[in-house]
Amino acid sequence: MATTNDLKNGMVLNLDGQLWSVIWFQHHKPGKGGAVMRTKLKNIESGKTVDKTFNADVKVEVANVDKRTMQYLYNDGTSYVFMDTSSFEQLEVPPEIVGDAKAFLLENQDAVVATNEGRVLYIELPASVELTVEYTEPGLQGDRSTGGTKPATLETGHTINVPLFIVTGEKIRVDTRDSSYLGRVTS
Repeated sequence: MATTNDLKNGMVLNLDGQLWSVIWFQHHKPGKGGAVMRTKLKNIESGKTVDKTFNADVKVEVANVDKRTMQYLYNDGTSYVFMDTSSFEQLEVPPEIVGDAKAFLLENQDAVVATNEGRVLYIELPASVELTVEYTEPGLQGDRSTGGTKPATLETGHTINVPLFIVTGEKIRVDTRDSSYLGRVTS
């Protein structure tokens, strides 16, 4: 148990049997009445975001979330298999929980797996990953300075927009939060 004054971004609360992650919080003292804590909470299972206001110093239940860095091994067709690198324990994660992260997962890549009481909550990837462009149309001469983009298929099968000067076989950095091109990888 903690009080609303102890809230921090990323903290996971158990409210009415559901797990909510604190995205944003603000302590507010209006002219009249007692202080309140305004929060923006995201439901871990559904992804729904709500605004909730608590009275100051109200007790809230903090969920015990175990975040471990695990190595992605393979997809067996029904689930994604991750391995704890310290205990070599393997964990099968259903595709619904992996979600959009599957567009950036490569074998032997590290990811943070968050669990609560043995149940996998979500997969957290690094902010950016380095992937190879499997295929993209060649850019036309003279188009290199226009700032235009073209589709490129990455080694994971995911397609993103890249600048016209990117060629097939090139290694690029991609933002895992919004699938945007961040730049070339220099060796």
